[in-house]
Amino acid sequence: MSELFTIENLMTLAMLTLLQAVLGFDNLLYISLESKRAPAAQQQQVRRLGIGLAVVLRILLLFVLIKMIAFFQNPFWRLDAEGIVHAEFTFHSVIVLVGGAFILYTATKEVLHMMVMEQLNHEERHSRPAWQVITWIVLMNLVFSFDSILSAIALTDVIPVMATAIVIGGILMIWLADGVAAFLQKNRMYEVLGLFVLFVVGVMLVTEGAHLAHLELFGREITAMTKSTFYFVIAVLILTDVVQGRYLRKLARMSQPA
Repeated sequence: MSELFTIENLMTLAMLTLLQAVLGFDNLLYISLESKRAPAAQQQQVRRLGIGLAVVLRILLLFVLIKMIAFFQNPFWRLDAEGIVHAEFTFHSVIVLVGGAFILYTATKEVLHMMVMEQLNHEERHSRPAWQVITWIVLMNLVFSFDSILSAIALTDVIPVMATAIVIGGILMIWLADGVAAFLQKNRMYEVLGLFVLFVVGVMLVTEGAHLAHLELFGREITAMTKSTFYFVIAVLILTDVVQGRYLRKLARMSQPA
């Protein structure tokens, strides 16, 4: 354990912790939105237990990836229809693809529900059992964790450093999750923004999974959405929402009788 406290490893730990925080933004948003499906009295417990279990499984996944990285990276199924579609699926690409598709489905369904006022007035009727919400949080957390774990493996081979970064990242998520959920609860108008951010996350994961599978459609390879593009789109969405909100408030003031 003393190897953890060398200057090189401490610098790597700081870098990995920062990486966990940056890559964990979309995960944290999903957790905050998904936890609302649980009964109101159990939502905080669901978030904390879900993240805690996910951290334990992330550490187990770390050991699995270290031992079986070739298994996850080697193609197990090839799809080839000349001139139409070509792909070489790995377990890694399938997990990311399925996770991205599920997030796209979830975000789209919730946006459609928001367009029906009856849905907004009867949210409790559509709540799920706490164990079911926790299960989805843990599963999606593992999907989100692949990038950060593979990045950690590329940066260092010291397992205690990687495991410590995962634990610190989990603690930060537990600390921030309640605040994000409370903010969305008090500012319901930002739920729509959050869902569209989640939609972009789904697109990013689907394109990344397709890129990992070397998927080609009609002779054109699908390229992954870069992190810089992702954060640029998120910044534009947030800026648009802020400007629109202020503009609508200004119009409301101008429409009021003097």
